[in-house]
Amino acid sequence: MAKVKRNIYDLLRGSFLTDASAFKNWRIIIFVVALALFMISSAHRANRKVIEISELNKKKRELRAEYVDTGTILMRMKMESNIRQKVKSRGIIPSTTSPQKIKIIRKKN
Repeated sequence: MAKVKRNIYDLLRGSFLTDASAFKNWRIIIFVVALALFMISSAHRANRKVIEISELNKKKRELRAEYVDTGTILMRMKMESNIRQKVKSRGIIPSTTSPQKIKIIRKKN
């Protein structure tokens, strides 16, 4: 029982870092700390990528909505009734006679 108390006391005091075999302990500690830092940086990078993807998806939805709105406006502008109304103010009216086909016949020399 006394040995267990002594081992706990030595652990709390940090004697495992200062005794003869401390070099092995330091190597393991440094490795664990480096591994933890690597994991933290990887997690931060992954979170940054998730946020960037979310922002790009939001921008894509906005651009898609703008594309659909612009297409709708263009279709309304191209409608025959809309064009007739706009050219009527300039004094142009639709023809009442149907168009005629013109044929050109070349004479052979």
